[in-house]
Amino acid sequence: MPEIHAARRRRAQELIRAKDADAALITAGPNVRYLTGLASSNAALLLPADGDRALLATDSRYTGAAQRDAPDLELLVERFIEGTLATEASRRGLRKLAFEAQEMTVERHGELVTRLDGVATVPFGHAIEALRTVKDREELAKIEVACQLSDAALARVLPQIRPGLEERAVALLLDHHMALLGAERPAFDTIVASGPNGAIPHHAPTGRVLGRGDLVTMDFGALHDGYHADMTRTVAIGPPAGWQRDIYDLVAAAQQAGIEALEDGVEAGAVDAAAREVIEAAGHAEHFQHGLGHGVGLEIHEAPMLGYGRTGKLSDRVPVTVEPGVYLPGQGGVRIEDVLVVTAGGGARILTSTTRELLVL
Repeated sequence: MPEIHAARRRRAQELIRAKDADAALITAGPNVRYLTGLASSNAALLLPADGDRALLATDSRYTGAAQRDAPDLELLVERFIEGTLATEASRRGLRKLAFEAQEMTVERHGELVTRLDGVATVPFGHAIEALRTVKDREELAKIEVACQLSDAALARVLPQIRPGLEERAVALLLDHHMALLGAERPAFDTIVASGPNGAIPHHAPTGRVLGRGDLVTMDFGALHDGYHADMTRTVAIGPPAGWQRDIYDLVAAAQQAGIEALEDGVEAGAVDAAAREVIEAAGHAEHFQHGLGHGVGLEIHEAPMLGYGRTGKLSDRVPVTVEPGVYLPGQGGVRIEDVLVVTAGGGARILTSTTRELLVL
C-alpha cells in the first residue's frame, strides 16, 4: 500500500518544515515502518522537507522486502546506514537535519556528525510518534484482528486451566493458541500470575502450580501484521473468597469509570483520574500505582499514555488500553484490561470482547 505510506510521509514533511529543517533522518524502527512499510532491524529513512526524494537505506538482508514493501522509494543497500545517509545529506547540500534524539545514542550521534559536512542537526522530538497516535482505517483493522485473535486464544485456553497446572504452562498455551489462530507471535512476553504472585503487576510466569482458591491474572496479546493487542483477565479457580470478590468488583468498577470517561477531546489525565478515584475511595490508593493505560499500535506501549499527571487530549481513532488493578502484597491481585478506540461520535468502541465478569473455573 505505497499510497498510504506516501500520505504519511507528506504529513511528516509538514512537521519537518515546522522545525525549519531541510530533512529528517528517521531511525526508530517503528517510525521507519510507519513511513515506508518496511519492517527491518536495520533501516533508516532520509526524508526531505519537500518533494518526493526520500531515500530508504537498509542492508542486503532486507533488499527483497524493501523492493516489495516500499517500491516507490529510492533504495540504498548498505550495512552502515546512518553514516551513509549522513554523507548523502551532505552531498545534497542540506543545511539542517532533524534527527530522532529520543532513539539515538550519544555515540551514534557523534559518528553521525562526523559525516555531516556543513550540516547542522536539530532534535526532531517525538514528531512521528505523535502522528502515529491517530490510526487510519487500515491500522485499526489490524489492531482489531489482533484483539480477535487474543480473545479466541483465551477462549481455547480457559477450559484447560485447572489446579496442578504451572503458570508457565498457561502462558505457553496462550502463546501456542495465538500462533495456531494466525498471530505472527505474542505481542509481548505473556504474563501469568497466580495466587500471591498476582500482587506483582509484571510477574514473569514461573513453575508455581495453580491451586484451588487462587486468582490467576493473564496479561497477553497477539501481534498481527505488525500491530499489537493487549488484554488482561483475572479468573478464579474455585469459588472466590470474600476479599477476592471485593477487589475484583472494585477493579471492574474502576475500569468501567475509565471506559466511560473516554471521549473525543478528553484529557489523558482525566481518564486516569476517573478510574483512580474509584480505587482511592475504597482505601486502596497504595495498591494501584501504575498508569491506567497506554496507546497501542506498531508498539505495545506507545503514545498516548494514560496516567497521573499526563497531559494531552485523546481524539477520534486513538486506540488505548484501560487497565486498572489492585495488588495486595502477599495475597494476590486483580487486573482487567481492554483495548478501546476513541470515536468522534462520543465514547469509545471496545475491541476485546471476552467477558469482564469474574469467571470461576
